[in-house]
Amino acid sequence: MPTLFEKIIAREIPADIVYEDDLCLAFNDIGPQAPVHILLIPKKPIPRVAAAESEDQALLGHLLLKVGEVAESAGIKESGFRVVINNGENGGETVPHMHIHLLGGRPLQWPPG
Repeated sequence: MPTLFEKIIAREIPADIVYEDDLCLAFNDIGPQAPVHILLIPKKPIPRVAAAESEDQALLGHLLLKVGEVAESAGIKESGFRVVINNGENGGETVPHMHIHLLGGRPLQWPPG
């Protein structure tokens, strides 16, 4: 059964897409935790970051490089932002498709929660 994010990639579920290339997709989170809250997902379904394999190394690097580009287009690159990857139930994972949270647009506190 396809995940929510696979359905967004397939355009079966609408999303406010802010970036897309052949390897990944970025869209605004529907429950934002900051003024800017964008999810960056690989088009290849990887259940969680701990399930990534050596063959995914280039894809993972691509995702992290795109974070900076997406942050710049969202206007938060210079002011600062946070990148979060949840893994597993205790890590806050709610969709079993690896994704990167890009948060910014306000001062973020530490520890995060």
